[in-house]
Amino acid sequence: MMFNPTDLLRPHLKQLVPYSSARDDYKGKDGVFLDANENPIGSITEENWNRYPDPYQLELKAKLAEIKGINAEQIFLGNGSDEPIDLLYRAFCEPQTDEVIINPPTYGMYKVSADINNVKAKEVLLTNQYDLDTQALLSAIQPNTKIIWICSPNNPTGNDVSLEKIEIILKGFKGLVVVDEAYIDFADRPSFTTRLNEFPNLIVLQTMSKAWGLASLRLGMAFCSPETVAILNRIKPPYNLSGLTQRTVLNALNNLEKKDQMVAEILENREELQNELEALEIVKRVYPTDSNFYLVKMKDAKEVYLKLIEKQVILRDRSKVVLCEDGIRITIGTKEENKKLIEELKKLSN
Repeated sequence: MMFNPTDLLRPHLKQLVPYSSARDDYKGKDGVFLDANENPIGSITEENWNRYPDPYQLELKAKLAEIKGINAEQIFLGNGSDEPIDLLYRAFCEPQTDEVIINPPTYGMYKVSADINNVKAKEVLLTNQYDLDTQALLSAIQPNTKIIWICSPNNPTGNDVSLEKIEIILKGFKGLVVVDEAYIDFADRPSFTTRLNEFPNLIVLQTMSKAWGLASLRLGMAFCSPETVAILNRIKPPYNLSGLTQRTVLNALNNLEKKDQMVAEILENREELQNELEALEIVKRVYPTDSNFYLVKMKDAKEVYLKLIEKQVILRDRSKVVLCEDGIRITIGTKEENKKLIEELKKLSN
């Protein structure tokens, strides 16, 4: 399929002159840096943070490319996944003119970012099995449809959607297809990053917030064609990832074994928690999951949610979300946290 993201770009951005600095011309670490009006003496902390960070995170991208088995030119890094989500709207969607398609129930920021950017988010509901309705989805595509958002494993339902159906959308849509894989480390399948060269209109989102345990650092990853990466780089803030984030994440990437151990522990806790939940009278259904959380259908879900807050057990009320009626989303905690949850739910079951 012939695809060039520039064909989808908002017209005024084709002539955009991005912010530039001397660091665009000089990529070295050593030298006399008198270009950016920094404090040359140092900083008030024990570590020196007086220099601006690498605006394109080249060292971090090189390590990620090695781990992911892709080219560094196929990686865009943002302040959480929410930054590339927002930038995709700003790059490709003309306000009050273009539209995107989302598949509720799904991650809320697709709709929030659409609203912020004054872009219509057309809704095509998932099926009752929480899978893509490909016929309805393809029928909803209009000439001004620029992006289709697919969350898999899906939030808040936890399940992978059909990979074959994602392929159908990738082949049948001439715009951008974003597959958000925030929870991919907990799923038993290969990432769609292995298909980037096959589908030039594919964008895969991942994050360091879940399996890697680095939510506070706010690092999201968008894997896509080099042409799309170049567009996002043109419109992003100059220094969108702090030096502290870059350095910390780079160190974390050198400890894959620790990440794998944490994932294995979460998966073990996930199985144990499922058994405990299914034994409770208050629980109507524990939905299958490929993530680090469960969607659980409960009796009087809203009341259960509020009573657990009183006991300092904080869950996510999804009872008013379409297709998730009486649903509460429960993150897999430590064994101790899960034990506390079950104890409180047993009290409410009596």
